[in-house]
Amino acid sequence: MALSPDDYRRAAGGRRSHAPRATVGPPTLAGPVLAYTGYDLSDPALLEMMRGDGGRTGVAGVAINERRALRNSTFFRAMSLQCGSMGMLPLHLRKRDGRNTEKATDHPLYNVLLRKPNDFQTASRFKSYMQLCALLDGNAYALKVRSRGAVRQLIPLPRRRVKPRLTDTYDLVFDYDRPQGGQAVLSADDVFHFGTPLTLDGINGISLLDIAADTLGLSLVAQQAAGRLLTKGSMARGALETADTLGDEAYDHLKASLRENYAGSGAEDDWMILEEGLTAKPFGSNARDAQLVEIMKREAEEVARFTGVPRPLLMFDETSWGSGIEQLSLFFITYCLMPWFVIWEEAIWTWLLTPAEQQTLYAKFNEGALLRGSMKDQAEFLKAALGPNAAYLTPNEARDFMDRNPLPDGDDLPRPGTTAATMMQEEKPDAA
Repeated sequence: MALSPDDYRRAAGGRRSHAPRATVGPPTLAGPVLAYTGYDLSDPALLEMMRGDGGRTGVAGVAINERRALRNSTFFRAMSLQCGSMGMLPLHLRKRDGRNTEKATDHPLYNVLLRKPNDFQTASRFKSYMQLCALLDGNAYALKVRSRGAVRQLIPLPRRRVKPRLTDTYDLVFDYDRPQGGQAVLSADDVFHFGTPLTLDGINGISLLDIAADTLGLSLVAQQAAGRLLTKGSMARGALETADTLGDEAYDHLKASLRENYAGSGAEDDWMILEEGLTAKPFGSNARDAQLVEIMKREAEEVARFTGVPRPLLMFDETSWGSGIEQLSLFFITYCLMPWFVIWEEAIWTWLLTPAEQQTLYAKFNEGALLRGSMKDQAEFLKAALGPNAAYLTPNEARDFMDRNPLPDGDDLPRPGTTAATMMQEEKPDAA
C-alpha cells in the first residue's frame, strides 16, 4: 500500500510540514506539567531504563552504551575517522551507456545522494549519521519518501526502533516502533537500509558495541582507577621518619621549610637537610601502578583492532612514519573504508533503484579525494597520464582533476610523439 507524505512523516516520528500558524496571544498549557518521563510498554527505551545505564555489560561488570563508548578517546577517534571520511566523500549516481559512463545528473536520486537527502540534513551529515548507526547498532535505516515514482528524500529512522524480519513467504519487512506509541510494518519498498559486513542471521549486522563491550568496559574501569589515583590516592614522593616525637614547633618549622626551600621545579635536584634525627624514605613506582599503565595501553590497542583503523591514525603510536603516511592512507582506505563503499553502493542499487533503472544506473563513491598525494606526486601522475606516447587522459580531464576550468580544445587525447610546440606550429597558417 502506498503511503502519503504525511504518512511518511508520521512513521518517522515527525510533524506535518505545513501546520497552521498559531495565533498571537498569551501562552496556554495543554495539560499539567509532568516531572517524570512516561514510557510505552513497547518502547525500547523502557528496557534501557530498567537496565540502569542501558547498554552491554561485559566482563568488567560495567554497562557500555554509546555515550560511554564515545568517551573513550581511541574509540571516538576511530568512529570520527570512519564516519567523517564517509561523509566527506562525494557519492554520485552514474549511468552506463554501452562502454561509456557519465553522471546521471538528470535523475532525481542524483541530488538526493550528492547534495540534499532531506529537508533537515546535508549530504555529509546524513552519510556520517547513517555510518555511525551502522557501526554502533549494526544496522542503519532510512525512510524513502517518493514522489512521481522516484525517491525524493531519505529520512533516518530513530535508532533501535526498527527490526527486520522475513515473512513466511520470504519477503523482507520491518517492524517499526513509533515514538508516539504503536507499531507499523514497513515493506522493503519503504525502507533504505544496510548493515555491517558481519552478520549471524543474514539480515542483522553485528553491533560494534556488542563485540567490543569487554574491551570498552575494561578500558573504562582502568580510567576510573586512574581517576581515583589522581583524586584520592597519595601523590607524595616519600616519607620522613624518626624514632623521636616531634613537638608542635619543630613540626611547623619542618612544614614551612619544605614549602619554602624544597617545593617547585627549581628544587628537584636539591638535597634536604634533615633535623631531629629524621630519615627520608622515597616512594617508588610499584608494580600495581606500572600494571595500570600497561592495561590502559593494551585496551587502546584492542579498540584499534575492533575498529580496523591503523594505529598511527589513532594518534597513540610512538613510531614516526614520515613519508610512510601515504601507505597508511592506502591501508585505511583498502582495509577499513573499501568494504563500506561496496556496502553503500550495493544498498543504493538494491533499495533505491527500480529493476529497469538497475540495468543502467549505479552509485559510486569518489575516493580520489583520500588518495591524492603531494603536489609532486600529482604532477608526476598527470605527466604520465598525458603522454607523450601512451596518453590516457585528455587535458580537460586532467584539469578537472585539479578543479580547474576546461579548455575549448581540451577534450581530445594528446597525439603520440608530439609536443606542445609542434602542435602550436601545426596550427599556424602557412606563410604566403
